Amino acid sequence: MKYLHTMIRVTDPAKTIAFFELLGLKEARRMENEKGRFTLIFLSAPGDEDAEVELTHNWDPEAYDEGRNFGHLAYRVDDIYETCQRLMDAGVTINRPPRDGHMAFVRTPDNISIELLQDGVLDPAEPWASMPNTGKW
Repeated sequence: MKYLHTMIRVTDPAKTIAFFELLGLKEARRMENEKGRFTLIFLSAPGDEDAEVELTHNWDPEAYDEGRNFGHLAYRVDDIYETCQRLMDAGVTINRPPRDGHMAFVRTPDNISIELLQDGVLDPAEPWASMPNTGKW
């Protein structure tokens, strides 16, 4: 058995791709299906191309309320503080800041929770250590 990918439905592929690119993922391939009226976009982290996220964009508008029922995707990062700062600088809300230097949560434009986990150990640091949660995560 081999893990292939995780699929999430998205309403705005460009916004969602931009979000995942901020995390460091790159688009690997794309498939358009005229008959089925959908597009599949596969993204992966450099060096981990076998583990993909599949973005499914249905061309006919659909409302995806509270993607939280999906659960979350998790990514290990080299520097959680730098990653969270880069996301904040791009306008992404840090829903659960990395107060412990280990774990943070953000959400995609379609409200899918993304868990960020520090590779190794970082000491708690400000402003993260005293930053409150924002919204749901």
